[in-house]
Amino acid sequence: MMKIGLQVYSIRDDAANDFAAAMKKVKDMGYDGVELAGTYGLSAAEIKKVLADVGLEVISAHIPLDDMEKDPDGIFAFYEEIGCRYAAIPWLAAERRPGTDRFEETVASIRMIGAKAKAHGIQLLYHNHDFEFVKVDGEYALDMLYRVVEPEYLATEIDTCWVKFAGENPAAYVRKYKGRAPIVHLKDFFMESDADKDGVYELIGVDKKANNHSTFELRCVGHGKQSFPDIIEAAEEAGATWLIVEQDRPSQGLTPMECADISRKYLKSIGY
Repeated sequence: MMKIGLQVYSIRDDAANDFAAAMKKVKDMGYDGVELAGTYGLSAAEIKKVLADVGLEVISAHIPLDDMEKDPDGIFAFYEEIGCRYAAIPWLAAERRPGTDRFEETVASIRMIGAKAKAHGIQLLYHNHDFEFVKVDGEYALDMLYRVVEPEYLATEIDTCWVKFAGENPAAYVRKYKGRAPIVHLKDFFMESDADKDGVYELIGVDKKANNHSTFELRCVGHGKQSFPDIIEAAEEAGATWLIVEQDRPSQGLTPMECADISRKYLKSIGY
């Protein structure tokens, strides 16, 4: 059975305040592991010890592409020491996406980084949002990225929230990358209509413009629009080994820790 992890970005303030205490709470909720998003000023040895002490596996880490480009060997040696098996590019800046003048340069860079990661026993992944679901020459930008970069250098980390937000079926999209989908992100959301999509990225700290009347909000897993039994079945068929809960911002008056706990309880209620 696939294991359940938590993306630490979901509880980033708690982790920054007291990493060890936050990780113990995550373990007590019933999570099997964590995906890192930052190191909170800790050394690789310190992070590894904290996670070992509380009994959490380190699965992967989200690392900005620019950081990996500057010092790939140093970055991957750090995460290799912690025990990461995967490293994910969190997103691509607008000027580096498919269809731009810098895309060829970006592809070459990802190949180089993917090879460096492999030398440290780490598989490189790409974590999508919805903006990769624009078509370039009749093909989704995300599919173009996965087509032009060889699977040995780049596997998928499909964020199912943004797939659905973009108008596609998350389960079908996970199945599309069978054998190339070791980790699947479980994320839920709610909005009353597609008209509420404007300004969504301001809510997660990307865009500066917000639609203050939008009903969009990220929700605890199982408490929004997603059909997780279908997504989990697809992840199993695709060969995923980890399902990772992520909620960029809390909602419904809950704290980030409360959201993480509710998401874990929902997954337990459906057999995970």
